[in-house]
Amino acid sequence: MKKILLVEDDLLLNQTLAFHLTTEGYEVISSYNAASSKDYLSKGKFDLIILDINLPDGSGFDLCKIWRGKTTTPIIFLTAKDMESDMLKGYELGAEDYITKPFHVSVFLKKVEVLLRKTSTKNIEHIYDDGNLFLNFTKRTAMLQGKNIELTTGEFNLLYLFVVNYKMVLTRNLLLEKLWDGNEKYVDQNALTMMISRIRSKIETKDKKYIKTIYGMGYQWVGDAYDE
Repeated sequence: MKKILLVEDDLLLNQTLAFHLTTEGYEVISSYNAASSKDYLSKGKFDLIILDINLPDGSGFDLCKIWRGKTTTPIIFLTAKDMESDMLKGYELGAEDYITKPFHVSVFLKKVEVLLRKTSTKNIEHIYDDGNLFLNFTKRTAMLQGKNIELTTGEFNLLYLFVVNYKMVLTRNLLLEKLWDGNEKYVDQNALTMMISRIRSKIETKDKKYIKTIYGMGYQWVGDAYDE
């Protein structure tokens, strides 16, 4: 269940939005001022912050500026101000969206849904793990038999091409084309051969092979299947 911090000093509006968000399946923590919102955020983790700009004990802009240095939680500004300068300031401070009052609750809920779906997609990590070799393509970390191994950006990109095309024979020309697109710099036949050789030396052992040479054609990933 997604957890939302709702910071709005208008009691009726806060309760109304909390009711609709809860009905949609979200967990909502309501705050009515800057002080309590700071306290809530220091004690718990949230998937979204809905933040009013004009609070009785502070500015939502100031809170956003502080929080942006401590958390990546997405922020939606909620305010009666509709001046272009205020909107631009909100975005410059790192807010993902800006909703001006009055607004339709249905539109508000849709904005929340879209933003949470977008951030959830961003947070998905792409990982290959067969119990022997661990590759986190999102964080660019790798381990072999529980020990960290160092892979370059190019080596990660090449490995990703292999694992997502499990059991497919990838020609050298195709690999060169994809590496060009991914790295935006030239990779020639010799560089590709050396890169594959380096990868093999880092991830393969006497008893476990991952990249098979298909003579006259290219290469094939013979590790486990990968579901993205």
